[in-house]
Amino acid sequence: MINAAAYTAVDRAEEEEALATIINADAPAAMARACAAQAIPFVHISTDYVFDGAGEAPFSPDAPVAPLGAYGRSKLAGERGVTEAGGVYAVLRTSWVFSAHGTNFLKTMLRLGAERDELRIVADQIGGPTPAGAIAEACLAITAQLAKDPAKRGIYHFAGAPEVSWAGFARAIFAAAKLDCAVTDIPSSDYPTPARRPLNSRLDTSTTEARFGIARPDWRAAMQEIIAKLERDPA
Repeated sequence: MINAAAYTAVDRAEEEEALATIINADAPAAMARACAAQAIPFVHISTDYVFDGAGEAPFSPDAPVAPLGAYGRSKLAGERGVTEAGGVYAVLRTSWVFSAHGTNFLKTMLRLGAERDELRIVADQIGGPTPAGAIAEACLAITAQLAKDPAKRGIYHFAGAPEVSWAGFARAIFAAAKLDCAVTDIPSSDYPTPARRPLNSRLDTSTTEARFGIARPDWRAAMQEIIAKLERDPA
């Protein structure tokens, strides 16, 4: 079983932590217990927001956790519920997810870049943009391997490469989409939000590659494919 459902409204979670916890912690814990009772491998998606974003080194799966806000706390509680359920599981932490569907940074930049000549984008938050399709493929591969080798259970990281700032990601999007929109780098302090974001969202994915043979996806290639898809079918 793969659980990709989550409460992801990071800022709203500061006012709705109880609801976020039901969705991000109570529900996956219940799913994990049900799977454990039936000996079904369970794969759960988590986030870089379980870390405080200190330093510049990539966070390993066993690095100390210290979420900065309600969203991160709810996801961390979900991780603990899954790991304590007693079954065969994999918690897959990821970051900066984007796709052709839903609301995400890439689609927002495409819309704003077509409307404006210049945007001020945060440049001191660094992470690995991750295509949703690659996460889905990783989950399927991990699930299949867990069924054959339950000893691979554990917490893993999966994120796109190379690392980049939000400002750098925006520039790449505009260049790929041929949008004439300038980007001005700003610090996070110039763009205050209800929830604090980790400055360092780098994730060490080496264990995932070593145990499952799953390499980091190149977000630049996925970005190009998604932009081309959206140009063919804007809906």
